[in-house]
Amino acid sequence: MIFALYRVMKEEKYAPRRAILPMLQAEEDERFVKEWKKYLKEEARIMKDVPGWKVGESVYKLGKWMPPATGVSS
Repeated sequence: MIFALYRVMKEEKYAPRRAILPMLQAEEDERFVKEWKKYLKEEARIMKDVPGWKVGESVYKLGKWMPPATGVSS
């Protein structure tokens, strides 16, 4: 009985979080794209005199893509 009550209370706590998670992720994605565009523009400005430099291209040739750390904690 007590475990069922605990389970219901836990569900009440996490259901709203799961409901708004897609919206929060969309907002973070939008913020990331905006910042990434600013970053690429700044990179192009700084590296404009470097021959062979391709803006936005990784200097690492690992073959895997991983999302960059934004430095923003949730």
